[in-house]
Amino acid sequence: MKALSPDLGAHLASGATTLCWCWRVARRDSVVMGFTDHDKTLAFDGTTYEAASGFTASDIKNSLGLAVDNLEVTGALSSASLTDGDLAAGRYDDARIEIYRVNWSDTGQRVLMRSGSIGEVRRSGTGFTAELRGLAHYLQQPKGRLLQLTCDADLGDARCKVDLSSPTFRGTGTIIMASSARRFTVSGLGGFENGFFSRGLFEFTSGASEGLKIEIKSHMKLAATDVIELWVDAEGPLAVGDTFVVTAGCDKRIETCKARFSNVINFRGFPSMPGNKFLTQVGHRS
Repeated sequence: MKALSPDLGAHLASGATTLCWCWRVARRDSVVMGFTDHDKTLAFDGTTYEAASGFTASDIKNSLGLAVDNLEVTGALSSASLTDGDLAAGRYDDARIEIYRVNWSDTGQRVLMRSGSIGEVRRSGTGFTAELRGLAHYLQQPKGRLLQLTCDADLGDARCKVDLSSPTFRGTGTIIMASSARRFTVSGLGGFENGFFSRGLFEFTSGASEGLKIEIKSHMKLAATDVIELWVDAEGPLAVGDTFVVTAGCDKRIETCKARFSNVINFRGFPSMPGNKFLTQVGHRS
């Protein structure tokens, strides 16, 4: 049961209410935005809630126990701060959400109805639908280490210890031809072998997508040039002359860890662990 302030309780009991919904979105990059279904912009607790943002929400459902509560918010990509490019770039992934029921005539009368995070986001034309997951969602995530053949560390993190700022694992270049928003031909990577940057990280350092970082799907040598394909489209249109920085990729195998990074001492997998073949094999008398 929600605890209401005396003023809000009296307002609800009056039978003539002036209520609206407000959504506060806090992204992982510290950007905070507010939206409301009221026809005028509201503000409280240091956040401005933009009006006429085209947001509508499904019913809020509460569950007993540890079941994940969720609802969906549907909106239009019409806000100056809510763009299709930001959604595509994953800047709203796991963003923190707070949903308030507010008396728009006195914003001091409000109650926090739900807090959680953004889950799946579906886009269609100029609109989107975002799934909002309750806090119980985090209790269903795997925790701790997994016993597996491949490494479970992220390349360059504190467990891996590979220095990705080293020129050995870092390259710079320029786009010389763009086939699509995710596949393009580049120059500047001639000193690296085929596939060296597959599964690595691509960062635009100029152009419409400057500052955007996207994982690399594949890196292929093509005569004197290299072809890069990203997992998702770049945020803005690509242009000849756009510059970038790339860091090496890792397929998490001990062979790659040894040959490419000379880092077997920090390998976080279990390459000697018996596989399914060992578990299902049948013994025979010699």
